[in-house]
Amino acid sequence: MGVALDYLIVAAVSFGTVALGTPLVAYVCHRVGAVAVPSARSIHTRPIPTLGGLAIFGGILAAFAAGSTRSTFDEVFRLTNEPEVVVLASIVIVVVGVMDDTRGLSAPAKVAGQVLAAGILAIFGVVLRYVYIPGAEVAYSLGLDSGPLVTILLLVAIMNAVNLVDGLDGLAAGVVAIAAAALFAYTQLGPNVDQAPSTGPLLLAGVVGACLGFLIHNFNPASIFMGDTGAMLLGLVLGSAGISTVGSAYRPTAGTFAAAAIPVLIPILVLAVPFLDVAWAVVRRLARGEAPFSPDKQHVHHRLLEWTRSQRRAVLILYYCSGLLAFAAVGGGFVERGVLVGVLGGGVALAGIVLVGGRMARRLGDLRDPPNLR
Repeated sequence: MGVALDYLIVAAVSFGTVALGTPLVAYVCHRVGAVAVPSARSIHTRPIPTLGGLAIFGGILAAFAAGSTRSTFDEVFRLTNEPEVVVLASIVIVVVGVMDDTRGLSAPAKVAGQVLAAGILAIFGVVLRYVYIPGAEVAYSLGLDSGPLVTILLLVAIMNAVNLVDGLDGLAAGVVAIAAAALFAYTQLGPNVDQAPSTGPLLLAGVVGACLGFLIHNFNPASIFMGDTGAMLLGLVLGSAGISTVGSAYRPTAGTFAAAAIPVLIPILVLAVPFLDVAWAVVRRLARGEAPFSPDKQHVHHRLLEWTRSQRRAVLILYYCSGLLAFAAVGGGFVERGVLVGVLGGGVALAGIVLVGGRMARRLGDLRDPPNLR
């Protein structure tokens, strides 16, 4: 009970810091002109402050500060340098994000900043050490050369995936909160539950609190956006928490690594939709003779918004899909395969019924409310 209470305190401190700090950040944004002005690609109709990621960063710092005062996490701060390394990498990505949100950075410059932040984590030991390949009889150990490289690539991919999710009010914060909560639950119920607390669960508790605190101001209709600052930061800390959790595990065998790898699989699965969305967008644009990364309004969340005619409905549907995928990752470590497949099949069927039923109802004139645009 004591450990659970400490995690709750960390999450509550993070939540309160972001909930109370976000209006202050919004005020400063209005004063300095750091606002997103409506454009052809945007779906909001008025200028919105765009540096909400600074409030989220404050929540992450507050979470670590609160954790450092609890005896439960003494070993985390006394025996490892992971909290300091995560903070240092977060500072780098926040600086990159602020520059992009206020001045605009080229894609190569932004990726370079992401690589730098991820590289700091890899250099100081927050590294993915093992790779599990289904069907293999052993878990492959990554060497000193490939481990940091795979870590950097994974973190950069997750940062960009979260950034792509941030297209509707409350979507990115909610999806990351779901992923972090699922991963946190696994750290408390999974095969390594008897180990001493590590940086991963502590960071996850802070992320959940920060996202929920930000959603108070970011859920439709949003009064502030997290911007690239918040999206890249959340991707960085979510990915590093998963890697830290795997890194703290004992050397796995073939039979245990599938379960031990779940902390890394959860962010990937929950963000599978944006990953696939990016791949399809590149194919779609190349087929039209356009640049592969040229902007458009044909991403999944844009199409879902057009279909549902409501940001809230679209976001709730994507929350549901994210929760379903998170359950698939976590449930894979505890539930028999047949039961898991049955539950997932039922969940997918339910989603299909809701979507198709909603579309039919709209066609019949039962849903006549206009789009709720931000």
